[in-house]
Amino acid sequence: MLIAFTGGARSGKSTAALSAATSAGAPVTFIATAEAGDDEMTERIERHRADRPAAWITVEAPIHLAHAVEQVDAETTIVIDCLSMWVSNRMLAEGTDSARAIVAEAADLGERLRQRSGTAIVVTNEVGSGVVPATLLGRAYRDVLGSVNQAIFAAADRAYLVVVGRLLELQGPSNGA
Repeated sequence: MLIAFTGGARSGKSTAALSAATSAGAPVTFIATAEAGDDEMTERIERHRADRPAAWITVEAPIHLAHAVEQVDAETTIVIDCLSMWVSNRMLAEGTDSARAIVAEAADLGERLRQRSGTAIVVTNEVGSGVVPATLLGRAYRDVLGSVNQAIFAAADRAYLVVVGRLLELQGPSNGA
């Protein structure tokens, strides 16, 4: 089962994902995509680690997300937090020409996560509701993340928009619209 959470910054997405993982009733591997590039981010990562149960395994995969997922036992619950950082890391490392490859990898990843016997939980930011970014890189990032999110959510069995800590379950695409 693939469960996906999206929403704005500090909306409660990660909290919802942790709760879903805890209730899955299986061992959990947390796949973290953030990198500590400065002191504030280091502190932020440490706070997130402290929020997770000590028994959970943490794997850091800022670039090679699909490889990290492949290494986790199929019965284990996976939490990926978050696709937003993964896309950013990939684009900064590989440039804007990597957009198609990133989206294709995300689509493949979504299908693989959905087909696992264990639960997979994905967290991502919704960046399409804001202003149009002023820079080429900003617009490219917004576009790639939007496509990555669509690919993951198309594969998801359950999908949620998280707003101020409240979960709104999203329906699948309608056939007649």
